[in-house]
Amino acid sequence: MSRFWSSLIHDLEPYVPGEQPTVPDLVKLNTNESPFGPSPRALEAIRAAATDDLRLYPDPGATALRDTLAAYHEVTAEQVFVGNGSDEVLAHSFAALLKHEAPLLFPDITYSFYPVWCRLFGIAYETVPLDDAMRVRVSDYRRPAGAVILANPNAPTGIALSRARVADLLRDHSGQPVVIDEAYVDFGGETVIPLVDSHPNLLVVRTMSKSRALAGLRVGYAIGDASLIEALNRVKDSFNSYPLGRSAQSGAIASVEDEAYFQQSRARVIELRERLNQGLLRLGFEVLPSAANFVFARHPGHGGAALAAALREHAVLVRHFAKPRISDYLRISVGTEARIARLLSVLANIL
Repeated sequence: MSRFWSSLIHDLEPYVPGEQPTVPDLVKLNTNESPFGPSPRALEAIRAAATDDLRLYPDPGATALRDTLAAYHEVTAEQVFVGNGSDEVLAHSFAALLKHEAPLLFPDITYSFYPVWCRLFGIAYETVPLDDAMRVRVSDYRRPAGAVILANPNAPTGIALSRARVADLLRDHSGQPVVIDEAYVDFGGETVIPLVDSHPNLLVVRTMSKSRALAGLRVGYAIGDASLIEALNRVKDSFNSYPLGRSAQSGAIASVEDEAYFQQSRARVIELRERLNQGLLRLGFEVLPSAANFVFARHPGHGGAALAAALREHAVLVRHFAKPRISDYLRISVGTEARIARLLSVLANIL
């Protein structure tokens, strides 16, 4: 049947998401999902939205949600864009902002969806190597570029850049769009949203899948200058004018409004991450300094693929990337206390 495919599809290598298997008693630490549930207020709002009104289209502009996010982040509603998960928001950003004659720059080790979107949208790109400590060096980006995108904290390393270093990057590329993907920023990073008003080239992309435990709802958003948001809206309205359903909009609003629950669950994940770090260090792992809801670790005496396979035999699932420079590492999501204990116990037996 591939004879009916377009030439684009023949050459496309799609992004491979983390597995979502249904295995009894599985310890699932491979997709960076929250170990805790969403805000109870968000669940209540989602249930309340399940009425006869579902026969009607949702607000295409998600006005109430944009107003809520604008108030929360102290920007204007015209500076907010919402979409069906941050992956959709990022895809729209690639199409609307990141295709230029000069290449797009991003790290050699980062979110592996970036090169997929480049191939999909025909964007020329260059990867900039992380340093030997797996960190982004802003000075390495002082080269000709059409645009720049960075995940901050980076994925899968979990290492974050300070706001001051991102400001340096913005000054170096004041004439090009710069997208900062803050999917994991709530777990220890420093958001650059306060830089938006002074840097019209900055777009910040966020998700509610991680720190707000709404991965199943698919809500993402971006904050930037109104002209950048207009570009995203032009792509959205040429692709899907109704990306967020009524339940998603209602649940997202309630989640943002429940600040106490957000801060409590976020702090708990950070606490559990440190417990996971210490447990891995005691077992002889090298662990990169993470500001995310996962850790990136390797053991000097064991290959990453072999460890991932051995863990899988004990119904413990982590993420392994068979890629240059990181093939010995495992990306391990922060789980509940019980799941962390199970992981460490199984690792101790394997080692």
